[in-house]
Amino acid sequence: MSSTDLPSVAEPAALTATMREAGVLQSGAVSDVAVISDRPMLVSRIIRLGLSYNGAAPDAPKALILKIPMPAFAKTLWRGGRHEVNFYRGLARLMPTGLVPGSYGGAWDEAALTWHLLLEDLTDTHQTATPWPLPPALPQAEGIVRALARLHAAWWDDPRLGVSIGSFATADERAERSRTFAGHYQRFADQLGDRLSADRRAVYERLMAATPRLSERYLSRRNLSIAHGDAHVWNFLVPKAADSDDVRAFDFDQWRIGVPANDLAYMIALQIYPDRRARIERPLLDSYHQTLVAGGVTGYDRAALDQDYRLAVLWHIAQPVWQWAIQLPPVIWWNNLERIFLAFDDLGCRELLD
Repeated sequence: MSSTDLPSVAEPAALTATMREAGVLQSGAVSDVAVISDRPMLVSRIIRLGLSYNGAAPDAPKALILKIPMPAFAKTLWRGGRHEVNFYRGLARLMPTGLVPGSYGGAWDEAALTWHLLLEDLTDTHQTATPWPLPPALPQAEGIVRALARLHAAWWDDPRLGVSIGSFATADERAERSRTFAGHYQRFADQLGDRLSADRRAVYERLMAATPRLSERYLSRRNLSIAHGDAHVWNFLVPKAADSDDVRAFDFDQWRIGVPANDLAYMIALQIYPDRRARIERPLLDSYHQTLVAGGVTGYDRAALDQDYRLAVLWHIAQPVWQWAIQLPPVIWWNNLERIFLAFDDLGCRELLD
């Protein structure tokens, strides 16, 4: 993509207006926009833009990140883009500094089913820990888990949850989601045939039958926070400086009010194979809980975290079905299916279905 191929939101006049609204450009104007890099991701494109200015612009960014949808998912997953835009326009501005990248603006267009975000460029100071799917070394993984804990601690049982920030799923919404999942699961199982064992089919049937009881944890509305919703380690930027703990989370198109341990199980049990998980799972959970306590969370002991984590692993056997349903490639959902069932067995999650 050349500078002449950029969407209209990245034209100099539009960026000038955006920078002024963001309060970082008082008198100058964007004179030129250049594409530094253009990376196609799974469902979005990450375009790094270099900006030049006419006039004084001491506080204006010299580069920023433009995030737009990939064409293949622009129509089917546009609500996720809208959800992330709303995150940066609202919730992100209320967060303590240093948890997420800054935002200069964003918008979504329901008629055109499109959206965009303009985000702080952290390329010079941060990077993803490793190329996907290589897991990070333990020190980096611990830094990511601490960042996740800081994010959760910032919103732990905040009285604004479900009032002015996010919403709690109603009983009708949860029932409808359960019906939707049942339909997806039946098609998923039919397509997999003998690749989905009779034992695993029975587990899914028991999970669906037990959903009302298992949902009581969420419905208690206690020890909840803002959940990232897609908290794998590649959705975090780690600092390049070895002595820094300034890890930032990004990709908030699935954020919600939820049980915080769901993010942990998604990051660890769904993404890591058993040998490595056996070695790092407990240290990561320990580090997470210690950071929660340091962040002011009370009345939630280490045993409560273990209980929530096991329940979250159980819930996440549904994740590959949802991923299959939105047509993510098998390299994602098939490997997740195998890893989560291995964690399900290792942690004795079958007992939770009784």
